[in-house]
Amino acid sequence: MGASVQQSSGGGTGRRRGRRRGGRAQPMSEINVTPFVDVMLVLLIIFMVAAPLLTVGVPVELPKTAASALPSDSEEPLTVTITAEGAVQIQTTDVPRAELISRLRAIAAERSSDQVFLRADGSIAYEQVMQVMGALNAGGFSNVGLVTDTGGPTLDESGE
Repeated sequence: MGASVQQSSGGGTGRRRGRRRGGRAQPMSEINVTPFVDVMLVLLIIFMVAAPLLTVGVPVELPKTAASALPSDSEEPLTVTITAEGAVQIQTTDVPRAELISRLRAIAAERSSDQVFLRADGSIAYEQVMQVMGALNAGGFSNVGLVTDTGGPTLDESGE
C-alpha cells in the first residue's frame, strides 16, 4: 500500500523543492489502527463483565462444610438442584419427580462423563435428598458430588 504523491519538476520557477508551504495535503499511506484497538478493548471488557453472569444458577441456601472443591472436568458438569420448596431442576429446567429418571437416562446416553453435581437447599429433608440421589444412580450417574458452601464447621479437635 505505497500510495505516494510526487511533485512535478517544473522548469526554474524559483520554488523550493522538498518543502511545502500551504497547498493540498498529501494522502496518508498508513492505516490508523487506534479506533480498531479501542473497539476491541471495549468488547473485551464487556465480555469479561458478562461472562460470570452467564453461569447456570438457581438460588438455594447451600449448607456449609469444610470440604475442598472437586477437580473440574473439560465437559460442563450436569447440575441437579432441589429448591427449598422441594422442586427438582436439571440445570435450570423444572422436572417433575415422575419424569426424573427417564430424563436422566436420556441425558446420560448423550454425555461422556457420569459426573453430576447435586445442589440441595439446607432446609430440605435428608430423605428427599436421598431419593434424588437414588434417581441419579438409577438414571446412570454414579459419580455424584454434593455442592456446599465453604466456611462451615470442620469437626476436628482444634475447633477451627
